[in-house]
Amino acid sequence: MPSKVDCVLGAAATLGEGIVWDTATASLWWVDIAAPALHRFDPESGRDETWPMPSAIGCVAPRRAGGAMICLEEGWSTFDPASGRIEVLNAQAPRGTGMRFNDGAVDPHGRFWAGTMPKAGPANASEGEPAIGDLFRLDPDGGSSLILDGLYIQNGLAFSPDGSVMYLSDSHPTVRTIWAFDYALETGTPSNRRVFFDTRQVDGRPDGAAIDADGCYWMAGVDGWQVIRITPAGTVDRIVPVPVQKPTCLAFGGPRLDTLYLTSMGPGLIAQGTEDRQPDAGGLFALNPGVPGYAPPPCAA
Repeated sequence: MPSKVDCVLGAAATLGEGIVWDTATASLWWVDIAAPALHRFDPESGRDETWPMPSAIGCVAPRRAGGAMICLEEGWSTFDPASGRIEVLNAQAPRGTGMRFNDGAVDPHGRFWAGTMPKAGPANASEGEPAIGDLFRLDPDGGSSLILDGLYIQNGLAFSPDGSVMYLSDSHPTVRTIWAFDYALETGTPSNRRVFFDTRQVDGRPDGAAIDADGCYWMAGVDGWQVIRITPAGTVDRIVPVPVQKPTCLAFGGPRLDTLYLTSMGPGLIAQGTEDRQPDAGGLFALNPGVPGYAPPPCAA
């Protein structure tokens, strides 16, 4: 039976992204990259707090010390919601003007992984433009490392609940691939990169992701009007139609982690002529996935 997908917040964001559950506050952090703005949504009350950002904000994670860690053009930065204060912690990424952070995820030891891409959009691969996106790791001591390069539109970061597998995708139409890596949790080192899932077999390209308690990978299928559950073996288990053309990021939330939340792109980025089909584009959505999820821990830095 198809899951009912409800709009829980008519945010009308241009580029809603980066949604993540904050267990300590029972709320959802998410971003509008294009605004740029940081949001915190309380599902119980329906209240959505918003803070304007000084530059494009790619992703966010709750922070063990309180507040959040945010990924701005200025670098990895701490954010205090009580005062609105932002402090740059590490300026290594996103490495130079013209770049911004995109998708991110925290591993089971609290390391915050995030990738970068050009602010102007991905390179034109058909014309030989190089892929200049990178993948970085922020460690608990505040240091960071460049781990991987050669990406067009970095996306889909996630970790298996036991921390033994790291997932990463590239949304570019010429790539649209999800990879899996063996992950050494003690050192934060990925290895043995391999194709996990080629999304050419489904309608949507890979965007943000979430992991459920069974270790299955849930993919937001951008441009496909769908969310897809993929087993650890790399096979499609379930396809859930959603009422937006461009779902972007996923997070399990709620007291029992049994609700799957979804961000989306809105006016300005959806296909012209589809507005009547997706009046809530740019909003936050929720569905009952039929399985509890996994919520990453807070950032330890």
